Amino acid sequence: MVAVNHLAGEKSPYLIEHSQNPVDWYPWTEEAFTRAKREDKPVFLSIGYSTCHWCHVMEKESFEDSTVAQLLNDFFISVKVDREERPDIDKVYMTVCNMMTGSGGWPLTIIMTPEKKPFFAATYIPRESRFGRIGLVDLIEKVRILWKEEREEVNTTAENTSAVLREINIPKKGEAVDADIFAQAFDLLNGTYDPVYGGFGGAPKFPSPHNFFYLLRYWQDSGIDRARVMTLETLRQIRLGGIFDQVGFGFHRYSTDEKWLLPHFEKMLYDQAILALAYLEAYQAGGDAFYSSVAKEIFDYVIRDMTSPEGGFYSAENADSEGSEGKFYLWTLDEIVAALGEADAGFAQKIFNLDREGNFQEEAAKTNTGANILHLADLPHDRGRFDSIRRKLLAAREKRVRPTKDDKILADWNGLMIASLARGAMLLDDSRYLHAAEEAAAFIIARMLEDGDRLLHRYREGEASIRGNLDDYAFLAWGFIELYEYTFMPEYLDMAVRLTESILTYFSYTGGGLLFSPIDGEEIITRIADYTDGSLPSGNSIVFYNLIRLSRMTGNAVWEERANLILQSASNIIKRYPHAHTMFLAGLQYARGNSCEVVLAGEASDAVLQHMIHEVHNYIPRCVVLVKFSEKSDQIIERLAPFVRDMIPRGGKTTAYVCRKNKCLMPVHTVDEMIHLIKST
Repeated sequence: MVAVNHLAGEKSPYLIEHSQNPVDWYPWTEEAFTRAKREDKPVFLSIGYSTCHWCHVMEKESFEDSTVAQLLNDFFISVKVDREERPDIDKVYMTVCNMMTGSGGWPLTIIMTPEKKPFFAATYIPRESRFGRIGLVDLIEKVRILWKEEREEVNTTAENTSAVLREINIPKKGEAVDADIFAQAFDLLNGTYDPVYGGFGGAPKFPSPHNFFYLLRYWQDSGIDRARVMTLETLRQIRLGGIFDQVGFGFHRYSTDEKWLLPHFEKMLYDQAILALAYLEAYQAGGDAFYSSVAKEIFDYVIRDMTSPEGGFYSAENADSEGSEGKFYLWTLDEIVAALGEADAGFAQKIFNLDREGNFQEEAAKTNTGANILHLADLPHDRGRFDSIRRKLLAAREKRVRPTKDDKILADWNGLMIASLARGAMLLDDSRYLHAAEEAAAFIIARMLEDGDRLLHRYREGEASIRGNLDDYAFLAWGFIELYEYTFMPEYLDMAVRLTESILTYFSYTGGGLLFSPIDGEEIITRIADYTDGSLPSGNSIVFYNLIRLSRMTGNAVWEERANLILQSASNIIKRYPHAHTMFLAGLQYARGNSCEVVLAGEASDAVLQHMIHEVHNYIPRCVVLVKFSEKSDQIIERLAPFVRDMIPRGGKTTAYVCRKNKCLMPVHTVDEMIHLIKST
C-alpha cells in the first residue's frame, strides 16, 4: 500500500499529485501551523499548479526523493498550496518573493515562521547546489542552523519583511490621473515593441492581451496608427507561431524565445478567454477575417476540450505528457508521413516549416531532438487542403497519450470565458458560443453561488469550496454584462449588478480601492490590494471598468463616483508604471472618451429593432446598450435603470434613444438616424 500524506482527500489536482510524495505535506490549514508552533519548527511553503513544468521538475528531483523528504520532515512542517485554488495566499507570498529576490515565478518556495511570517524566498531550487544556485539539501542545513543558533536574526527578518509587506500593499490615495497618461503608456509600449516579431520586450514573451485593448482604444481616440499596427502585427505573429497549437487550436502559455516559436506548452483557460477578446476587437478594428477566424479557433478548442459535461470550463491542460514537456504537440517528419502519406507530408513540411533534424530544442540542453513545433510563415492560399491536413494530423494526435487536464472549475476564469464567448456570439453570429456561455453562467449560479450574493472560488467533483476573491466577482460580473448586451435578458444585468454590489460590500477598504480577499475572509499576514495587470488584468481594473459601464447602463452616478475612488487609490502606481496598468487605462479611456448610451424600445419581432440591435453591437465596447421589449415585463430593467421608464416606442414605432457626452438627443426611428447620432461629436 502506497503511503499518503496529509494531502489525501484534497480536491485540487495539484495537491492530489503530491499526496503520495514521501514529504509529509499539509494543505494550508491551521493544523499545520499549530503543529509548527508546538514542535518549534519553521514552515516550508511550496506553491505551484498542476500544469507548471518546473513544478513537476522540482517534484521529481526533490519531493519524490527520500533523502530530501526525510530532511524536510525532520526540520520543517511542509505546506503545499495550489496557487490557482488559493490565489490569495499566492499573491501575498509572491509579493514577498519579488521583494526579497527581485523576481518571481513558480514553483514558489517560502520559508517562514509558524506565525506565517517569511524570512526566505526563492522559486525553483535544484536538489544539489550547482552553478552558483544553492540546492535544497544545502539550504535545509543552512536554515536548520539559522533556526537553532540565530533565531533572533531570523525573527527580525521575518518581522521586518511582514511590516514592509503590510506597508506597500495598501497604496495611498494619489492625485488625479491626467489625460497625458495615455500618450506616456503608448510611448513606453512603443519603446519596447519588437518590430520584427511583434510583442513587447525580449524573451520570454507573453501575449498580454490587455495591452491590445488599450492600444486599439488609443488608436481610435488619437488617430495614431502605430498603436493599431503594433496590435494587429503582434496578434498575427502569435497566431502563426509555435505558441499557437496549429493542429488542435488554442494558445500555449508563453514563448521562451522572441520569435513566438518555442512555448511552454501548458494551456490556460484564461489565456484563451482574453486572447479571443483581443482578436475580436482586432476584427472590429478593421474587419479582417484573419482575426475573427482566430477567435473562432480558440472557441472551438475550448468547447471541444475544455468544457465539462455540467457546463463549466476546466482550468488548464498540462505541458507534459509521458514525462516529457511538449511531447503531445511535437512531430518528427516520419510521424507526419505516417499520418498524411508522402504527397501531403511534403505540403505539410513546407507550410509548417519542418526539418529532418527538428526545429525543437530542448530548453535546458539547447540541442535539436528531431522533433518539430508546427508553425507558419503565413496562412496558405490552399485553405481546403490545409484544413484537410490539419484534421488528419488532429485525428492522428488524438491517439497519443494526452497531457493531463486540470479539471477544476474556477469562477474567475469562467467569468472571463463567459465574457469572451458572449462577445464572440455577438460579433460572429454563432449560437454555439452563446449556448456555451449561458451553460457556464447557469452552472456557476446553480453550483458556486451561496446565499444569493457570495461566490465560491473552486468547484471539482461535485464540491464547491473556498470563499471567492475579488477576481471571481469582477470577472464574472464582466461576463454577465457581456451576456446582457448580446441577449438583452434583464436577468443577466441583474446578476452583474448583484455581484458588483457584493464587491463593494465585501472587498472595499478605506483607501478607496478593493482588497483581493474579502474583509471577512481568512487573515494571512496582510491583505493585498492588487492593481497591476499581469498574466490577468487586475480585479481592481476590471471592477473600475464594470462600474463605469454599469453606472451608465443604470443611471446610478454613485457607481461612477465609486470607480473614481478606485482610480484615485491606484493613481500613484499607474502614473509610475502606466504600461503595467493597460486594463485600467482602457477603462479610463472609456470613462473619459467618446462613448454613448443607447436605449432601444420596441417589439422583439420588429425587423427595425433587430436591425438596430445588430448595428449597435458594432459599437460595443464604446457604447452601453439597453433594450426594452414592449411585449415583455419591464419590471427588472426599470428597477435596475429607472431612467428608462418613460422610454417607450413613440408613435407605435421602434424608437432609439441616444445619449452622448452627458446629454440626451432626440429619439429617432431608423437605423441610419441612430448610427448618425452614435457617430456624432
